[in-house]
Amino acid sequence: MRTRTLALAAASGAALLATVTLSPAAHAGPARGANLKEGSVSAADLLAKVTSCSQISNGKYRTDEETSATVPVCGKNGAVFWKADMDVDCDGEITAACNEDTDPWFQNGTAFETSAGKPLNAEKLPYVVVPSTSSIWNYSDAGIKGGGVVAVIYNNKVEYAVVGDTGPNKIIGEASYATAKALGIDPDPETGGAESGVTYILFKNSKVSPIESHSAAVTAGDALAKQFIQNN
Repeated sequence: MRTRTLALAAASGAALLATVTLSPAAHAGPARGANLKEGSVSAADLLAKVTSCSQISNGKYRTDEETSATVPVCGKNGAVFWKADMDVDCDGEITAACNEDTDPWFQNGTAFETSAGKPLNAEKLPYVVVPSTSSIWNYSDAGIKGGGVVAVIYNNKVEYAVVGDTGPNKIIGEASYATAKALGIDPDPETGGAESGVTYILFKNSKVSPIESHSAAVTAGDALAKQFIQNN
């Protein structure tokens, strides 16, 4: 678990690349069962497509402030991915689990906001944190934007999330309280998280609308995951 940077970078400007807007489904996303996956695509099938890395970042990221830079951003058809740890982001709307008392680094805002212009709810919404733009990598240039769909894989389980916040520009591997909890990772923002073994697949030019609809992320993620497997 790293010591988080107190001043997280602000959101970058709106991406100029064309987006594919995916509207929320009229019903909830597919129910989870004993197969340990969300949606119809298995963790094994997704992981089979990211066994090798074609590096697209200019350098590599640290997983924690005290570690060396070992994590590249890798490119695939229709997606980018990285393999790292998971630190827990509790920033956004103040809730029982995410507030100044539970999280020493708590901030009451997120880089990307709900359709009502409010911070995201880290306790309820699975979201992923991307590194702020730097000379290492610019997520916007890669077709990644706020509300973009992410498949997060850990311990043979898939959780669909959205790009919801930006973090330090030299550190990678962070997701919301809800993401960690859904994957069976200790979601405590101070002592929880996973040391390694987390794969993040971010689908290019995707965007969930509204960003706060997890069912929309699941529906879109399942379709995008199928395309990803077919095209790689």
